[in-house]
Amino acid sequence: MVKNAGKRGKIKISGKLTVKQLEKKADDIRKNTVDIVVKNGAGHIAPSLSSVDILTVLYYRIMNVKPDAEEEKRDRLVFSKAHGCYGLYSILADKGYLKGKDWQSFYKGSFLSGCAERSVKHGIEAGCGSLGHGLPIATGMAFGAKLRNRKYRVYCIVGDGEMQEGSNWEAIQFAVKHELSNLTIIVDHNGLQAMDFLEEILTPKGRKDDLQKKMRGFGAEVKTCNGHNIKDMVDNIEGWSRTKKRGRPPRALIANTIKGYGLKCMENIPKFHFRIPTDKELETGKRYE
Repeated sequence: MVKNAGKRGKIKISGKLTVKQLEKKADDIRKNTVDIVVKNGAGHIAPSLSSVDILTVLYYRIMNVKPDAEEEKRDRLVFSKAHGCYGLYSILADKGYLKGKDWQSFYKGSFLSGCAERSVKHGIEAGCGSLGHGLPIATGMAFGAKLRNRKYRVYCIVGDGEMQEGSNWEAIQFAVKHELSNLTIIVDHNGLQAMDFLEEILTPKGRKDDLQKKMRGFGAEVKTCNGHNIKDMVDNIEGWSRTKKRGRPPRALIANTIKGYGLKCMENIPKFHFRIPTDKELETGKRYE
């Protein structure tokens, strides 16, 4: 159950969740996200739902989070596809970084905006309304940590459509050049951007491994996984975390996801990029209890 309560910036850290617990938590976050954003009339539900499992794995299993949201030793998450931040808000409220009332009133007078804006005291590391900004910011954070010999890790979630931005590839070149092994890039690879499928925009048709090849060509260490399979993600990311050797390139995990995952009426349907499902559409069914 999602708490949506707690004093901002003062959370109680629990142990890492098991795979089964993570699966249940992800469903709770999905349900909570849909309930609040549909009730409040927020638009970017579909791009938010594709990343819920990724975020759940990071916040409840992988990342070193702290009771104080501004603790220097914390791991950092930069959520670059900031328009799809609703699942992130739900998790930050569940963790206690956001007050429940602020999340409950999202889009209805709360300080929380439709695109995540930087508020480190609330657990939001960067504002990324303009796509292509988050990965360069995360790269700078990782470079700063390396220069100061800090041990925290930096994670960056980017959208696959967002990877058309040249700023991202400049950041990857920089991260490879400076061997930022403390940087992990996770691509929410749902195959869609704002109004159409990637293959109808810039991705060559039939080239399902386009991003993987490009990332490897730029020098990143690349893995691919099912972005809705909790165990698959945990195995891949924890496998990297066991590699402590310095002088390695940044890691890039291509997480294959489904836009709108959880609501059958909007899965893989471009028109739902910014659209509220009707009551009748919601009756089509869902993938959570």
